[in-house]
Amino acid sequence: MKDLTPEKSDLDAIETASRDEIRVLQLDRLKWSLRHAYENIDMYRDRFDAAGVHPDDLTDLPDLAKFPFTEKSDLRDHYPFGMFAVPNEKIIRIHASSGTTGKPTVVGYTKHDIDVWADLVARSLRASGVRPGDLVHCAYGYGLFTGGLGAHYGIERLGARVVPMGGGQTEKQITLIEDFKPKAIMVTPSYMLNILEAYRDAGLDPRASSLEVGIFGAEPWTDAMREEIEQAFDMHAVDIYGLSEVMGPGVANECVETKDGLHVWEDHFYPEIIDPETGTVLPDGSEGELVFTSLTKEGMPMVRYRTRDLTRLLPGTARSMRRIEKITGRSDDMIILRGVNVFPTQIEEQVLAIDALAPYFQIELVKIGRMDAMRVYAEVLSNAATEEARSVAADSLRQRIKDIVGVSTEVAVGAPGTVERSQGKARRLIDNR
Repeated sequence: MKDLTPEKSDLDAIETASRDEIRVLQLDRLKWSLRHAYENIDMYRDRFDAAGVHPDDLTDLPDLAKFPFTEKSDLRDHYPFGMFAVPNEKIIRIHASSGTTGKPTVVGYTKHDIDVWADLVARSLRASGVRPGDLVHCAYGYGLFTGGLGAHYGIERLGARVVPMGGGQTEKQITLIEDFKPKAIMVTPSYMLNILEAYRDAGLDPRASSLEVGIFGAEPWTDAMREEIEQAFDMHAVDIYGLSEVMGPGVANECVETKDGLHVWEDHFYPEIIDPETGTVLPDGSEGELVFTSLTKEGMPMVRYRTRDLTRLLPGTARSMRRIEKITGRSDDMIILRGVNVFPTQIEEQVLAIDALAPYFQIELVKIGRMDAMRVYAEVLSNAATEEARSVAADSLRQRIKDIVGVSTEVAVGAPGTVERSQGKARRLIDNR
């Protein structure tokens, strides 16, 4: 893999600022953001008043812990535009996420918000190893999902060139990659595995492609999957993080030179880690739920938004800003099976550890009598498609899950192509209880 480390002179000054400088900037912007939310959004004014706090009560960063949380349900309760802090005519773009139940969560952006978003995605791309003039294949979905357009505007802001492919049409994805020869690809990691599979089915060598870096986000993925993709394509695989309620992709990003966690762009987002049960703020280094407060958003500021993502806050390395570890899972995706906490990423690690298995799986939760039970569906590679090989792989996976994850589960290993493929975010968990 090529060395894609950016030159220090290319970085924004804040990326290498001292922690004291960052904290001073954060406090100033946090005071503005709390007041902006309080004065312009009824829900925040009512919520702050009920909690007995006022924006003037923030005199230091730890004071933020006095303020109430924002939940995804708050956005649905104030559907569609009740969380906007500016008149509707100043909102120039609206995105929405469908979710699995109820009304979608709607987010709005002013021109200033779109400019900041583009700047931060451009910063994330540069941290990933992309440079002005590079060609980037964008396979995130376009439309109400923030991924495609968020990535697109950032690519252009950096001065790079974009192929706005969107999701799906895997054979066409490969054709364009082979013909246009992009340096980078932005896509969900699960769909990148589909592209890898299609490369092999077409008799093409993925290591001979032009791709030097993949920027993967929108779903949790493991270091085992990183290694799988990097070895298959001979390219760097870096993580980008974001969520529509806070902005979209580009809230945090790994630096290609270290790949040791995602640097949060703390000049625009203030992160906290809390105990997901009690809401207590935890010290840096502790694992818990990630919470964000926006510092510069005009259209829809967020105060202490509970992401439900589980991670840790760590000191900066390649940049001064703090890092979050790769997301291990979501507190609302956690499976509690006979008293054991299980995350889909733990199952993914065991699947990827067995050479005969392809990197695809699904988990099904069912009821057997009064007991919850878990079934894991996987598939063998084409060179191990015999009945005997499938049986051996199933036994191996079942034993690894029991020994390492700590639960007993049914395992079904099918022929190549039997596990559902994703055209965007992978559907890892099916709850049929």
